[in-house]
Amino acid sequence: MAEQTGRRERKKAATRQKIAEAARCLFAERGYDAVGIREIAAAADVAVTTLFSHFSSKEALVFEQDEDFEQRLVRAVADREPHEALIPALRREIHAMVRHCTAEAAAPLWRMIEGSPALRQYEVSMRQRHARSLATAIAADLDLPRTTPTCSAIARFVVDAFSIAREADDPHTAVDEVFGMIEAAWAIAGATPRDNAAV
Repeated sequence: MAEQTGRRERKKAATRQKIAEAARCLFAERGYDAVGIREIAAAADVAVTTLFSHFSSKEALVFEQDEDFEQRLVRAVADREPHEALIPALRREIHAMVRHCTAEAAAPLWRMIEGSPALRQYEVSMRQRHARSLATAIAADLDLPRTTPTCSAIARFVVDAFSIAREADDPHTAVDEVFGMIEAAWAIAGATPRDNAAV
């Protein structure tokens, strides 16, 4: 049963990847606005319903690593080592995400996003969702019954650090500069017992 489930998940992942690659090729050749969903489905040799079972919208095809990035932020909080403080763990993850998104191969994708109002708006909503998920993870890490304004603010700062750094001339330095301010804000808010134990 486990083997069958694993095979099904691998097939699902392969189909998703095939759809994403077909979309990327068409967008690169003709531009985002000139390509329709049916064309993408045809290029990937899948039904339109199959495409929508993997991607909720045309915009989601461009941000195909959206869910992965969201989960990486949550795991940076929940799965960090017992001795590691919260903010350094998030700094490390944002550095990794920025390196990925500022690689030379990613440049055409970001030019396409910047040239499309629909994609820019989707990116804003995506960042807001990432910040909500991160705020929830931070609240859980603090053993709080619900997300507080402090959790939400820190989460937004962290997510915005990615956007600011991605657009900076020196992304690495930009991450460190923004996280210097985040660490100061976190210190004022009060560290968790786990953070204190790491000092």
